[in-house]
Amino acid sequence: MSGTSAALKPPADAVAPVRHPDAPAPGELLGAHYEQCFGCGSEQAHGLHLAARAGDGVTVTAEFTVREAHQGAPGLAHGGVLASALDETLGSLNWLLRTIAVTGRLETEFVRPVPVGTLLYLEAEVTAVARRKIYSTATGRIGGPDGPVAVRAEALFIEVKVEHFIDNGRPEEIQAAMSDPDQVRRARAFEVNP
Repeated sequence: MSGTSAALKPPADAVAPVRHPDAPAPGELLGAHYEQCFGCGSEQAHGLHLAARAGDGVTVTAEFTVREAHQGAPGLAHGGVLASALDETLGSLNWLLRTIAVTGRLETEFVRPVPVGTLLYLEAEVTAVARRKIYSTATGRIGGPDGPVAVRAEALFIEVKVEHFIDNGRPEEIQAAMSDPDQVRRARAFEVNP
């Protein structure tokens, strides 16, 4: 991306990311971290229903199809929806680090329009880690991995404790997520950016 801000450049003491030994295997579908999530939740009628898969190293791929509910200009995806898709994909990277993190900064470059009905194929990777800061990039292509680039993003995620969600979320939804009898779903509800 041209014109990337200094806040998205890793410091000199940043290190290469390390995939956690318990991270999902390459090719594994990550699934929704929370069913009400606009980005990946299946219970959001107008959500993206983004499906992310673990890749090699600290990478993920994801796909979503732009629907009528996602348009801004007639027949074209809303830029905010495309930014949400990038943010969701970038947030999924934290599952490979087994780190709870939230979006601190997201810079998006819109390269070309994305028509309604288009499959957007996204690729993301963590590029560096510096203490609580996680630096990452993503690209969205029209139609598949070899399609033309439509959007790009660079992001900074900040590692947080689960209390971040408990202290800032709506109490009834936090309680519902924490009361889920499925231990895996309960933990995953708090794994990625809000």
